[in-house]
Amino acid sequence: MQSEPSAVSTASGAAGGLVDSAVQAISDVTTLSPEVARELLYSALAVLALWALRLAVLRVVNQRVEDVKVRYQWRKTSLYVAVFVGALLFLRIWLGALGSLATFFGLVAAGLAIALKDPLVNMAGWVFILWKRPLSPGDRVSIRDLTGDVIDQRVFAFTLLEVGTKMGAGQSTGRIIHVPNGWVFTSSVLNHTGAFAYVWNEIGVVVTFESDWRATKALLHEIAAEHAGVLSEDAERTLRRAAQRYLIFYSKLTPTVYTDVLDSGVRLTLRYLVEPRRVRGSEQNIWEAILDAIHDRPEIDLAYPTQRVIHSPMPPAAPEASGDGARVEGIPRAE
Repeated sequence: MQSEPSAVSTASGAAGGLVDSAVQAISDVTTLSPEVARELLYSALAVLALWALRLAVLRVVNQRVEDVKVRYQWRKTSLYVAVFVGALLFLRIWLGALGSLATFFGLVAAGLAIALKDPLVNMAGWVFILWKRPLSPGDRVSIRDLTGDVIDQRVFAFTLLEVGTKMGAGQSTGRIIHVPNGWVFTSSVLNHTGAFAYVWNEIGVVVTFESDWRATKALLHEIAAEHAGVLSEDAERTLRRAAQRYLIFYSKLTPTVYTDVLDSGVRLTLRYLVEPRRVRGSEQNIWEAILDAIHDRPEIDLAYPTQRVIHSPMPPAAPEASGDGARVEGIPRAE
């Protein structure tokens, strides 16, 4: 019965001897006091333990989870937890070496006093993003003049995969943009794929005044029902979920066509719901369907900027009034 305690005490003594030897070696190499060398050793062991534990957790998650987004969340959350626990361990380890808690916080306050303002604002922005969640990895957002998909989120900045907005492309440019978290306090964040994962897109079709605009409008309704009407059912379900968090209300989710008049003709605007990442593809499909449909419809002509020149006969010129020797049209002047 006494063999087990003795074995434990022997192992504990051996571990203590190894620690003492390592502390003495660090002190000899760095010329630091044994107390400081011991704190450094304990700090290094804490970092290694947390690092190994995090790797073990991520390995289990990668084996059991296939969703890339869930893996990303585990990777970021485990990192934040490890940093937080490490900070507590460092506080516990170094508190004795610093003397007192007041001394520790005095040094921290002095460090923050000389730090730059922007990193602190970015850290506050990071906390705000985690708390209010105006954006999250996978969302397509616009902030200032930048638009892109959020692919990473860190303490000081979040990363966007830029999306081109010129010519309404809405497709990735391949460029990576690092945006400071502090921008969320000074700029509006437009989340295209937030709670309501659809946007309203409009396509304007202008026909001449001589065209049958009513037939064109009916044609656009048919094309919209074929290419965009299916999304309305899913959009309605998504809207009901979003209404539980935000005051979002639409009286009509089905495609519609509006009519107005321009200088060059009658404009028919097709308005429909589409996923933000499929705007360009949907516009291409709808435009091709429109062009194919009106190809054999002589009563429908697309309008474009034109100029009309009206020629009218000029009135005959009046004869020139003059004195003696003046020349009259058709009569030679007398010399």
